[in-house]
Amino acid sequence: MGTALDGVSMIVLTTSVFIPMVQKVGIDLVWFGIFIVLLVEIAEVTPPLGFNVFVLQTMSGRDSTYVALASLPFFAMMILALVLVTAFPALATWLPEITITSMNQPG
Repeated sequence: MGTALDGVSMIVLTTSVFIPMVQKVGIDLVWFGIFIVLLVEIAEVTPPLGFNVFVLQTMSGRDSTYVALASLPFFAMMILALVLVTAFPALATWLPEITITSMNQPG
């Protein structure tokens, strides 16, 4: 989907199908939202066909091979983040939990 659609379109098209299934299984929706955003961003920079790769190629004036190779470290870091969030789900939900807890405290 990253070759033809922007991130918002991918999220709108996929979440309406997956949210009911995710809720039935009992997966935290905040975690699932972060997971989906990571997947969408991976799709956007996946060389050589990612939408952002084409945008960067046009903006920089470089050839697609150069831009694709330059995007590989970012692709690798997002894959690592996806693996970490999947292996340790608390990494994705600890900040929202702290924020919600602090908002519910008086004073």
